[in-house]
Amino acid sequence: MKIPKRPLVLCALVVFTLSAQADERECGGESCIAVIRGAFAFVDRSPHGITGNGRACADCHMPSDNFQLSPTDVEMRFQNLQARRLRHKSADDPLFRAIDADDFRTAGDAASDFSNLRENGLVRISFQLPANLRLIDPATNAVSSETSVDVWRMVPSVVNVKLTGPDGVNPWFRGPNLSGGYQLDARIGTLQEQASAALTNHAQVLGTPPQRLLDDLAAFQNRLFSSPRVRAFADAIRTGDPVLPNPDPPLNAFQLQGKAVFTRACAQCHGGAGQSTPEPPVVRYHDISTQCPRPVDTEVPARWQFKPCPARLARNARTYVITLPDGSTIKRSSSDPGRALLTGFAGVGIPGRDDWNKFDAPGLRGISRTAPYFHNNSAETLEEVVNHYVEFFKRVEAVAPVAFPPIISTDGAHADRPPTPEEVPALLAYLRTL
Repeated sequence: MKIPKRPLVLCALVVFTLSAQADERECGGESCIAVIRGAFAFVDRSPHGITGNGRACADCHMPSDNFQLSPTDVEMRFQNLQARRLRHKSADDPLFRAIDADDFRTAGDAASDFSNLRENGLVRISFQLPANLRLIDPATNAVSSETSVDVWRMVPSVVNVKLTGPDGVNPWFRGPNLSGGYQLDARIGTLQEQASAALTNHAQVLGTPPQRLLDDLAAFQNRLFSSPRVRAFADAIRTGDPVLPNPDPPLNAFQLQGKAVFTRACAQCHGGAGQSTPEPPVVRYHDISTQCPRPVDTEVPARWQFKPCPARLARNARTYVITLPDGSTIKRSSSDPGRALLTGFAGVGIPGRDDWNKFDAPGLRGISRTAPYFHNNSAETLEEVVNHYVEFFKRVEAVAPVAFPPIISTDGAHADRPPTPEEVPALLAYLRTL
């Protein structure tokens, strides 16, 4: 077996290897040998001899930074690459591949504009446009002939992934994956399918990845946890223990106050075992106004005020022409329409129940170590996350019909869920323990 040069992961592999006595022994429901093979495959740039572009899973899900990809990581690697090329012109870093790292397709493999990746930590993902969605050409303001669209999304951590994915509860109104899935828009149903898509679309492997490789990668990811407490919690869920252990670390009085605020204000969307499941009657998928452009209140004084998108993110917005079932059209602008790119279901039905700008709720375990936040890395700190939600709750209250929705109200008459300014420090204190 090829030994990849990833010291941090190899140290973890030593621990796994010492504890694995036989293939039959289970590691939290997974074969220990499969977990070990998956760990090696995760950092191997040519797993099982598959021909690709030299990328490993670990090139984008960096073990040195909680298995995510941050703008800081990207810029560090870019500068290191430039320094190495001063000595060796052929020096390479497979993170910078034109298939998804460059901003524009026109240069092909000679691409050199990696600003979305370097400045924002975002990779480019291409979608075929649904039949009823078309783009406006920004140069002519006319309908474009484009049949696909590029959006830019962050690379999430795979730590605690065992607690996320499809959970079979609180289904959405249409597929794919009514009750959650993998990827930010929940378009993938299993970790094996996700690994296969990544190997094909990002590592550009030729042929079909072997099933054992996919199973091994899934087994490895299913044993990545942010703490022993969270691992014990996940294992108890798996074995059906009637009393689940507390995944939180010991909390002081101030942090316990913050947890109470979280339960009231945040758990309506970040509920369930992985803090990733909206709780009925709150619907499954949500637009939380993190795309660009963000809603602006036209009243004076403004009832809410989101932090504007910086230019480095605002430039990713496109305007779409949406054809409705009756043949009429409307225009909407977004840097990423989310699940609407999967279904085309936008601008129709009950407000808030189409797929425009909708994403799956991410798990929050380990969030204190995975900055920046949101699908486009637009919040650099937890303080920015909480401040964004404070404005989000204000907007929901301002535009609500006669009765307030459950996301901000326990009784439909009072906006009693949002955190008060006095409660925000305690809420942040609790979030930093996760």
